Amino acid sequence: MSSISSIFDNLQKNRWRISQTNAQERIEKLKNLRKHILQKRYDIYKALHDDFQKNEVEIELTEIQPTVAEINFCMKRLKKWMKPQRIKTPMMLMGTKSRLRYEARGVVLIISPWNYPFHLAVVPLISAIAAGNCVIVKPSEVTPHTSHLLCELISQVFDKNEVCVVEGDVSICQELLKFPFDHIFFTGSGRVGKHIMRAAAENLSSITLELGGKSPAIVDKTASIKSAAQRIMWGKFLNAGQTCVAPDYVLVHKEVHEMFIAAVKNVWKKFYGESSRPEVGQIVSEKHWERLATMLDEVIADGGKVVLGGQRECNHNYLAPTIVRDVSLTASIMKQEIFGPILPIVTYESLDEVTSFICNNDKPLAVYIFSHSRGNIQRILTNTTSGGTCVNNVAIHLGNPHLPFGGVNASGIGNYHGFHGFKTFSHARSILYQGPFSGLSFIYPPYREWTKKLARCVTNIFS
Repeated sequence: MSSISSIFDNLQKNRWRISQTNAQERIEKLKNLRKHILQKRYDIYKALHDDFQKNEVEIELTEIQPTVAEINFCMKRLKKWMKPQRIKTPMMLMGTKSRLRYEARGVVLIISPWNYPFHLAVVPLISAIAAGNCVIVKPSEVTPHTSHLLCELISQVFDKNEVCVVEGDVSICQELLKFPFDHIFFTGSGRVGKHIMRAAAENLSSITLELGGKSPAIVDKTASIKSAAQRIMWGKFLNAGQTCVAPDYVLVHKEVHEMFIAAVKNVWKKFYGESSRPEVGQIVSEKHWERLATMLDEVIADGGKVVLGGQRECNHNYLAPTIVRDVSLTASIMKQEIFGPILPIVTYESLDEVTSFICNNDKPLAVYIFSHSRGNIQRILTNTTSGGTCVNNVAIHLGNPHLPFGGVNASGIGNYHGFHGFKTFSHARSILYQGPFSGLSFIYPPYREWTKKLARCVTNIFS
């Protein structure tokens, strides 16, 4: 592979040509990308299975389908997005007209994570291409088979002077961050996000940070307990809990706590049968497995009781879906993002406890509210903040391309998906056209007494 410096220079030289492509040219590129993704469906299955035993159903539903859906959504609307928008002009600027035009940022860097290594690399790439950028994609080295596949696929779809995949470890990422990218899009942990932000500051590069955090699921006493248990269990244990928007813990009203535990047990049997080794994907690496095993040991030491699961196989990086009850809000597991198949269940007595706990910690990527009380729902929405929220479900808000997806502060900066992704990778350029007549000419120097009176008169009229 060419040196990073030569790759960056070639993209810089090409960025003006790419930024001037029209909507149809960009749509053709997205069509070609979609075609290659569908042609390589079974290669994608194999790469993700080889990386961390991900099953085909989850690959199809969480990696391939939403990626293709994003392409289709963008292609259908791109001409409209690219068209300059008419903007209202105030009377003070009579004789002018205003437009808003979205322009490519230039050369952008996408640093993608390991948990959904295909989807979370390609979806921001779709937005970047739709906006007319040149791109370097840096996939995670933790999932090498998917990284290699991305490199092969993207090289078949795009010219190397438009989109290039750079593989490698942390040192390669650090080297990339030295270059003056016009935008950096990072998905990963908050700890690494801080390093990305510092590096971007050196070149005043704009950034989007898609991070994570402890997203709570709140079950009040008006909730449909059966459906709440089913939806929370599905969202939590999808991809072995390695999902940024997975419910991190459950806050259950004490009056329905035992009902919820019973419902969870029924859902467990429905999902996994009587197996002593539920079939889920493995933890991505030994390092991450050890972190989760330690976390589980600590929550048990803190007084938590394992209701279901808990089986471990260190030689296969396997940790069964695990439900832990009687967890205290002060337990160590409640202080850090779990990012794995451990679900703590905490009881509460009043919504004040719930909102206070959420607000006294980092702002979460999502808040999930299970309730049929409009008052309770509104109270939680009013007294908390998060990147997104689902009412009576989990995680599926990111499947709506009309909604922006992103966090707030510790859970992220900026957003994307659909038009919001197009905007993220674009510069909104304000343009004002002056006609033959300008009323401002009456207040040009030299300033005489009548000019002062006119200025005061204008202020009074428009105040």
